[in-house]
Order: sequence, then structure tokens, then C-alpha cells
Amino acid sequence: MTGPQLTPAVRQWLAGGKRVPYQGRQVFVRVAGSGPALLLIHGYPTASYDWHRIWPALSRHHTLIAVDMLGMGLSDKPADLDCSIRAHADLHEWLISAMGLQRVCLLAHDLGVSVAQEMLARRMTGKPLAKIDAVVMLNGGLFPEAYRPRLILRILSSRLGRWLGARMSRPAFGRTITALFGRDSPPGKVLLDDFWALVTHHEGLHITHRVGRFWQERLALRDRLVAPLLQRTVPLLFINGTSDPNSGQHMVDRYRALVPDALVSCLAGVGHWPQLEQADVVSALVLRFLEEGPQATSGLEHGDHAGTE
Repeated sequence: MTGPQLTPAVRQWLAGGKRVPYQGRQVFVRVAGSGPALLLIHGYPTASYDWHRIWPALSRHHTLIAVDMLGMGLSDKPADLDCSIRAHADLHEWLISAMGLQRVCLLAHDLGVSVAQEMLARRMTGKPLAKIDAVVMLNGGLFPEAYRPRLILRILSSRLGRWLGARMSRPAFGRTITALFGRDSPPGKVLLDDFWALVTHHEGLHITHRVGRFWQERLALRDRLVAPLLQRTVPLLFINGTSDPNSGQHMVDRYRALVPDALVSCLAGVGHWPQLEQADVVSALVLRFLEEGPQATSGLEHGDHAGTE
């Protein structure tokens, strides 16, 4: 049994990629487009499918590369999974190397933000790795001390997590996800069905409690993960849906307290998934930043982005 049948949209997403071997497992990889390489790193608890609404616009300008992390989405979900941030970073480093890339930009969301920070931290040590030219981060725990995990994530990380995760219902899942979206941009039943199919595929509910512990590990790694942001190792844009209860306006405030002139674009009324809630706006912001770099400040920083009220 692999959980409920995949939805039409997820089946279409699956058809656009392939499963490839990695350390004795199978991971789902999707590559499309042309131009400079852009590695997209998804968040918890879903998959690379989170990028589907901005994929067409970005692929016209970049070679897009995305992989479902082990334990999530369309990749394998083994019971003995190493679901550490470093293990997730290892997967993405392997993919960069396997594709023969010498340089790459990163677009990361949620858990993927921590993975991107770990990848940046590795390059601060002088390891011979592909060059990261620029990074765009969407709602995530850039500064672990400012992250506010929902009650369900705290419970899943507790001793009750294994029992609760395996028994999570579709309605409970839907309520939890909907609460993370902006009030004026709810996910809708179709998207929630897609998410549920991704989470439950390959019996995923049995390990979701383990994958979701990343926020605790992130606290232990705080100084390592934050160092690249404070030392400005690469050009970085932070796009933030300020209505996100996990990592919204309070994460922006923390960033600006530590890096006063950080490049930030705030999307008013948008929640945890800006790339789904405001796909056109996010696509435009990402493309402009990757084209112009830190010089692309007009309309990218300071306050709420026009058109998102």
C-alpha cells in the first residue's frame, strides 16, 4: 500500500520527472528549462510540487532542478531514514555534482531554507564544492530563535508523534495546512488533496513525525546556519508572506534587527507558501533578483510589496 491514489495534478508532476537511485534509495528528480542553473529546495511536509505554480515562468529563464527529499513527496520513505538537515543537504550536493554543475543559484522554502543555509555554511569552510551565486529564501526559519512551530508540529516531535502521525486524518491535515495560508488566499480542496496525496504516498504518515523534527535540530545548529547570513557570503533575497504564523513578519523583524539593510520583500496578507499564494509576484521577484542581483532594490525591499494587499 502506498496511501491514497495520487491526484491528477500530482500524477502530471510525476510524469515530468523521474525516480533515480541515491544511496540505495529512489528519489524523484525534475529538471526543465534552459539557462543558468537554479536549484529549488522544497519545504516540509510536501515536495517539489510546491513549485508547480512558478515552474513555467522560471523555466523560461533558468534550468530548474528539484528533488523530493527522502521521506517526502514522491521519493522513498524508509523507516530507518536519516532525516537530518545535513542529510538533506548531502542529497542536494550530490544532485549538483551528478549534473556536473560548477555553479548554481538556490531558491528555498521552509525546511529548504535550513538546507540552503547548511549548504552555504559548508562553503565557508573552503570545501571544493560548486559555487552558489545567489540565494532566494521564502518563508522559513532563517533565525531558529524566531521560528514559531505550530502545536501539531510540537506534538509530532514529542513521544506521541509516532502514534499521532500514523493516525492523522485528512480533515485534521487540511485544517492545519489551511491555517498557514493567508486569509485571502486559502489553499482550496484541490490543492489540499494534492498535498495529502504527497504526504501519504509510500506510507508517509508513518515517518512524518521524524521528518518534522528538523526545527529542533535547527536550534542546535543555530550559529552554523545563521553565520552565512550575518557574513553575507552570497547575494540573498528574503521573500516573506507576513501573515505566516510560523515565520512571517516576526522573522522579517529578527532579520532586520541583525542585518539592518537586508534585502527583503514583504508580501502583505500572504501566508506560508508565497510561491502558491502569489505565484506571479514571486516569479517576478525571483527573476528580477537573479538577473540584477543586489542592485535590484527598487520594489524588492522595505515594506509591503505593491499588489499584495
